[in-house]
Amino acid sequence: MYRFSVPCLMGVEGLVADELKFKGFEQVQAENGRVLFSGDERACARANMVLRCGERILLRVAEFTAKSFDALFENVKSLPWEDFIGEKEAFPVKGFSIHSQLHSVPDCQRIIKKAVVERLKLVRHTDWLEESGVKHQIQFSLMNDRCEIYLDTTGAPLFKRGYKLEQNDATLRETLAASIVKVARWKGREPFIDPFCGSGTIAIEAAMTALNIAPGARRQFDAALWNDSFKQAFAEERAAALAAEKHEKLPILASDMNPNCVRLTRENAARAGVGDCIEYAVQNALDIDWKAREGVMMANPPYGVRMMDIQQARKLYADLGKAMKGSSVKKYIITSDEQFEVQFGQAADKRRKLYNGMIKCNLYSYFKG
Repeated sequence: MYRFSVPCLMGVEGLVADELKFKGFEQVQAENGRVLFSGDERACARANMVLRCGERILLRVAEFTAKSFDALFENVKSLPWEDFIGEKEAFPVKGFSIHSQLHSVPDCQRIIKKAVVERLKLVRHTDWLEESGVKHQIQFSLMNDRCEIYLDTTGAPLFKRGYKLEQNDATLRETLAASIVKVARWKGREPFIDPFCGSGTIAIEAAMTALNIAPGARRQFDAALWNDSFKQAFAEERAAALAAEKHEKLPILASDMNPNCVRLTRENAARAGVGDCIEYAVQNALDIDWKAREGVMMANPPYGVRMMDIQQARKLYADLGKAMKGSSVKKYIITSDEQFEVQFGQAADKRRKLYNGMIKCNLYSYFKG
């Protein structure tokens, strides 16, 4: 039984914890910026395959206090690295240090690397290690002199689903789009529209959620190449994830006034396996007859940061608010503009602080009509 950590965007810890609990993972514990759970190799593989809102899956190797380089070295050297790292396999080191006596990250990297090398040389009775094979990324965190050592089982972060080969200037991270879908509790039964579809991330994540398409089923993971037990676990969980998928037409409309965005959305959706499950339209959000629509609208309109300036963005919010006045459509709109509600002309029923990369945003939810 291992202990795992799932780093996540600030504001979505509860969503990640809910995902894990719903999927039957054990000993789930939400903390600031991460969620912990326990399990075996199968749990590790399943988490990588199915989690929609987390950023990666880290396997905790050890936790200890380290106020000196000697303490760091000896604690790391005492760990059973030979159980994870095979002969000729690579083990780079990275990490961070916050409010700790060992504040030099490069020095910590060097000490940890040296400790792992000495351990493996000792148990394998050799004077030299070749690192030409499978990668085992070692990660460390030092906070208030407390050190945690992890192995990264994921590799490229979980938001890199593999379907966005191209994206527009203001694309939304896939894990954040999935989080918005989860907040709205959209299951695929009522009409859905994203009128600022951009690269299609929100519409695609909504479709994948409704069709039970595991976000990691079609990509590779570092731990899938580790020892035989991890290889078997990932192979079995991938097969189970693919077998559980559905494929049907959904009431999703992805639209944008920019034809290139609609083209990009269509191409990305096809790579995600939901291309023919979504409808597409080139149209201005302000020209939609919102009173005639029902269901849910989710949107990532320009913030005035990467697209438009703030004055243009605020005019858009005001015009959109006027266009949607009197509509029964439930609205979920993410933006970094703290003045959104004023410009939109309506106070949100609920606000949730989220981060789009390094940009602090709010998700404004309107669901009471």
